[in-house]
Order: sequence, then C-alpha cells, then structure tokens
Amino acid sequence: MAEKKLEDLFHETLKDIYYAERKILKGLQKMARGAQDEKLKAAFEKHRDETETQMERLQQVFEILGKRAQGKTCPAIDGILEEGEEILEEFKKSPALDAGLVSAAQAVEHYEIARYGTLKRWAEELGMRDAVKLLDQTLSEEKRTDEDLTKLADAAANQKAKAA
Repeated sequence: MAEKKLEDLFHETLKDIYYAERKILKGLQKMARGAQDEKLKAAFEKHRDETETQMERLQQVFEILGKRAQGKTCPAIDGILEEGEEILEEFKKSPALDAGLVSAAQAVEHYEIARYGTLKRWAEELGMRDAVKLLDQTLSEEKRTDEDLTKLADAAANQKAKAA
C-alpha cells in the first residue's frame, strides 16, 4: 500500500465537505421552513442558493484534481445537523426557536469555515492556484454568512428568546 500524502488528505477532505454541503442544502430548506422571523427565513434561503454555487465550485476543484466529484459520509456534519433538527422539534412555536436555529446554523458555518480554511491552505501547499481561488471564494462567503447570522441574533432572535 502506497504511503498517503497531502494530496490524498486533500482529496479525502474534499469528499467530506462535498457530502457535508449536500446535507447542509437539505438542512437549510428545513430551517427556512421552520424559522419564524422573515429575515432569518430569507437568510437561510440566500445561503441555500450560495450553497448550490459552492457545490459547483467543489466540483471544479475535483476536476482540477482529476477526480470524480463524490462525497464521503461525514459523521461530524450529520451530528451538527441532527442537533438543528432537535431544536426545530423541541422549540417549535417557541419564542426561542429562531435563536436556536441561528445557533445551529452557526455551528454549521464554523464547521464549514474550518474545512474550507484547511482545504485552501493545503491547496496553497500543493500549488493548486485555481483551487485556492475557488476555495477562498467559498471561505469568504461562509465567514460573511456567520457574521450575518450574528447580526440577526443580536437584532432580534436573542432578545425575543430572552423576553419570552
């Protein structure tokens, strides 16, 4: 068996985030339907659209690698999304629902930021300039989404949950 190298690790992590993005896409649809605040619903819908574009970028990175785009089961994202579904169920019609959904969405964002940051760095190490650009675009979007979620939480969701 050949020794595993950074390119192998990069490919495995790419499969991980590809799987994660597909699952996140479904999760965002559920969260958008469950959100009470219209601005939060809109934020989830916007991120759903961004996620579709991000998946296209991932497919391009697979092409750069000369590999077929495919996912690999990621227990971490499965667990994070399961927590979000629990919040949807346990806090349904509660004033705290939106605050919980923001929290769950930010857990997803932080996972994505960690993965894309690592992939970008490894792509730099591997001299994959085109992949670096694609991964950096997505990383920037994920960071911006996290900031937007914080603003939504501070502007309304947390106060509504606290006042109830």
